[in-house]
Amino acid sequence: MPENISPENLLNNIMESFSDSVQKQNSGSFLEEEVSNPVASKFNRLFGRQEPMHKVLGGGKSADVLLWRNKKISGSVLAGATATWVMFEWLNYNFLSLACFAVALGMLAQFLWSNASGFLNRSPSEVPRIQVPDEWFADIGRIVGKEVNRVLMYLQNIACSGNLKQFALVVSGLVAAAMIGSWCNFLTVIYIGFVAAHTLPVLYEKYDDQIDGFVENLSNQMTHHYKKVDARVLSKLPSRRHWGKKHE
Repeated sequence: MPENISPENLLNNIMESFSDSVQKQNSGSFLEEEVSNPVASKFNRLFGRQEPMHKVLGGGKSADVLLWRNKKISGSVLAGATATWVMFEWLNYNFLSLACFAVALGMLAQFLWSNASGFLNRSPSEVPRIQVPDEWFADIGRIVGKEVNRVLMYLQNIACSGNLKQFALVVSGLVAAAMIGSWCNFLTVIYIGFVAAHTLPVLYEKYDDQIDGFVENLSNQMTHHYKKVDARVLSKLPSRRHWGKKHE
């Protein structure tokens, strides 16, 4: 070690070089984060979303199915819904007929099970019984009521918030749903909603920046046209106070 360099100076130099390297790494990671997500900083998230789609959808197993975290399970669920829709819509099966046939087959299986021991000279075995727990119905009713109230609260909050963008998007969605409902029956509407729930969230999660940018531009254009209509037509209409004075 040279005589003009003391141990204290050497330790200070090491600490200064270490702090400079840490600052450079932090600044570099910040710039990389800025460059990697340039579109997200320009556009607002759809419906004011601040959390990932998985958490928005509940973050449980249902969210995993809707976002195709397990492709086998999600594909099986969608295939089962498609088979049910084809069975009732294209093949013209009736739900009551299928239910009666299923119950009849179940009773036949139990009858053969309970009487097979006599024909085969065996000791009688206990016939399996099917019973639905009462808690299931209570849980289903509670879940359905909770979801219905949440949807109603969400729609009322949008109607009363004064946000024109969210209001226009929701009303447009309801109008589109009404038009689809006028073209097909209730079962097809449910199936379309089921397919949309299994395709739109995963597509939005993959292309969220592009979709958010498109929706933002569309909402800005609608706001611009609304201001024109308000300035040319709505602002010239007589107000309630004017009508009240006229009647007086």
